Amino acid sequence: MNETNSGTIRVGIGGWTYEPWRGTFYPESHPQKRELEYASRQLTSIEINSTFYGAQKPESFAKWYEQTPDTFIFSVKAPRYATHRKVLAEAGKSIERFLSGGVTELKHKLGPINWQFMPSKIFDAGDFEAFLKLLPKRIDGLALHHAVEVRHDSFRTPEFIALARRYGVAVVMDVDSQYPLIADTTAPFVYIRLMGTQEGEALGYPSATLKLWSQRAKAWAKGATPKGLSPLAPAMPDADKRNVYLYVIGGHKVLNPMAASALIKHIG
Repeated sequence: MNETNSGTIRVGIGGWTYEPWRGTFYPESHPQKRELEYASRQLTSIEINSTFYGAQKPESFAKWYEQTPDTFIFSVKAPRYATHRKVLAEAGKSIERFLSGGVTELKHKLGPINWQFMPSKIFDAGDFEAFLKLLPKRIDGLALHHAVEVRHDSFRTPEFIALARRYGVAVVMDVDSQYPLIADTTAPFVYIRLMGTQEGEALGYPSATLKLWSQRAKAWAKGATPKGLSPLAPAMPDADKRNVYLYVIGGHKVLNPMAASALIKHIG
């Protein structure tokens, strides 16, 4: 979706290599080495997960750039070495190493960077702000868009929301998961992870649920605040428009591409 009065809504999955997708999402005879090429023409975004576990070569990012359409966008999961630590203020070198390690080879296809924290990480305003201060707004001429995925109930406080807004960082919305759903808008973009696809549902989710999230995505894209969610702080003033990144991830993973494709159809 890309209208003059609306931000762009991008819908995708986490990663593109998963054996059970062969013959369900990917055609039976489709070459494995061309799976990204195929997925990027069915979906509009993919969250790269391998970067969370280890460094990727600049050549890999460059190859992914070449294999995807010009309008395709990747979000990138930042390395756990930066976020899985007791003192977040000490993450500077890990952050710098990641950002200078080739990710800019994605060029204009580099979307949000998701900084995911451990479920045991408790909110400490001073330390968390020290971490946010380490996140640069630009690198190699590219604007950077940061999102934080927090997984402890202690983050369910207006103080955290105010901090994220101060630095223009999005709070990832973990939907249908064991983690807290924080539905506040804190940045010029929105980042959602639908994590509850179910076995037995042909599209992973009931059609009504897919329609609901497509409607919410459209509302966010137009700068409005969707109904039916419980924010922790007063809503930000309506914006002209926002970009929205919506990923179907986790849950009954084999059905995630089907759910993502259905969302794209609902959104139009």
